[in-house]
Amino acid sequence: MATVQLILKEKIAHLGSEADIVTVKAGYARNFLVPSGKAYLANTSNMRYVNNLKANRSEREAGEKLEAQNLAGKIRKSTIKLELATGQGGKAFGSITTSDIAEAILAQAGVKVDRHAIDLEKPIKTTGKHEVSVRLHAEVDVLVKINVTAPASADAPAEAEETEEA
Repeated sequence: MATVQLILKEKIAHLGSEADIVTVKAGYARNFLVPSGKAYLANTSNMRYVNNLKANRSEREAGEKLEAQNLAGKIRKSTIKLELATGQGGKAFGSITTSDIAEAILAQAGVKVDRHAIDLEKPIKTTGKHEVSVRLHAEVDVLVKINVTAPASADAPAEAEETEEA
């Protein structure tokens, strides 16, 4: 298989960031990367643009890190409240997963977090206070405080009304 060296113009998942010189298969370069403007050939005339791309990359990465630190501060200040459906005796019907936590962080703290960034060893199946680690950036982790409660029984108010009527 023929391979080609390219200079990336932008960050491409599972390949690299801008200013990286990568080796890819010729067909991938010829049919996708070069025509879409995501990369150009790594020849001597194009190598002079690498320094400019590296400066753009460092500026972008610094901005991403600063934004992640700001979001971490927002998350750190709040306690996320979740309800876990339980039956008689406190036995849980379900569990709280990374998707539930991500939705709650968005709703309560106003921060969108990818569910894959949440480090949850196993789903939460008990009420109480829990701490979960969230990776917002390669260098920024934050501990999220989660307060899991059982919902107030929906049957209790109905029973109280029936006893008043009798």
